Amino acid sequence: MSCRDRIAIDPEILVGKPVVRGTRLAVEFILELLAAGQSESEILLNYPGLSRDDILACLAYASLAHKYKAYPVPV
Repeated sequence: MSCRDRIAIDPEILVGKPVVRGTRLAVEFILELLAAGQSESEILLNYPGLSRDDILACLAYASLAHKYKAYPVPV
């Protein structure tokens, strides 16, 4: 699975922050939920438009962003 399939960057959506494709949920928001201790199942219950693959893509994207210290275009 590629981040490109799940993560989008569009200057018209949340000022260009990376979001889960087809939503207005920022990658950083999903990561903050996980960091706050919410489980994957809790997130999926609260945001039914998300899938497990979306959450995994957010984690994968975060590892890219950490490496490059920027918002890289998903590969």
